[in-house]
Amino acid sequence: MDPLHQFTVETIVPLAIGGVDISFSNSALWMLLAVAAVFGIMELGLRGARLVPGRLQSLIEALYSFVVKTAKDNAGPQGRPFVPFILTLFTFILAGNLLGILPGSFTFTSHLVVTMALAMLVFVVTTAIGFARHGMAYFGIFFPPGAPKWMAPVLIPIEIMSFVARPIGLAVRLFANMMAGHTMLKVFAGFSVMAIEAVGLAGGLALAIGPVAVNVALTGFEALVAVLQAYVFMVLTCLYLRDALEMHH
Repeated sequence: MDPLHQFTVETIVPLAIGGVDISFSNSALWMLLAVAAVFGIMELGLRGARLVPGRLQSLIEALYSFVVKTAKDNAGPQGRPFVPFILTLFTFILAGNLLGILPGSFTFTSHLVVTMALAMLVFVVTTAIGFARHGMAYFGIFFPPGAPKWMAPVLIPIEIMSFVARPIGLAVRLFANMMAGHTMLKVFAGFSVMAIEAVGLAGGLALAIGPVAVNVALTGFEALVAVLQAYVFMVLTCLYLRDALEMHH
């Protein structure tokens, strides 16, 4: 059982326009399911919202308050108008990470092309905000205030490389953690199947107890990692947004 087979992008509806392959794949399907899951939960929880909230409404309100606080702490007071953008990113990545734990699912956040697209979105948006807010003065982000001018030939290239590396760090961190965790889950699940196939059902079940127990623990750990990685992506987005709004201040 190949543990990497779960990451294979498979075409569901083949489609090409002008020689460009835009087929609907399992990756696109699970992205739509992630969006549908977030929208469905929000719709159910906030439909007919009450002064005394029910459990789902309380959960959604707590999630929103958590994102608002995270944005305030990391993006600063000026980051408040961008909470919808931050909330959308966080919930989409979180839904993709958690849905990917389900048996038979596809974890689109374990693909670098997807995480890079999300990271580039953050990079383009925050850079555009920086130039819209500060104009050409935004280039000052490449030279820390108070630094000696004679250090400019050294500091400016370092700052430029650090700035350009932002989307790479965002994308690789999410992709690597999700891919490694799901590969590990698949490997230990394979141990259980191999034990049963090797010695028969009765003896195999006994031998499989260990790997199954480890897999249950790993599944719980992977769920924690899924939440943590969505949170890290959100925090870094807020920090980059703060740089765009306040520069080095």
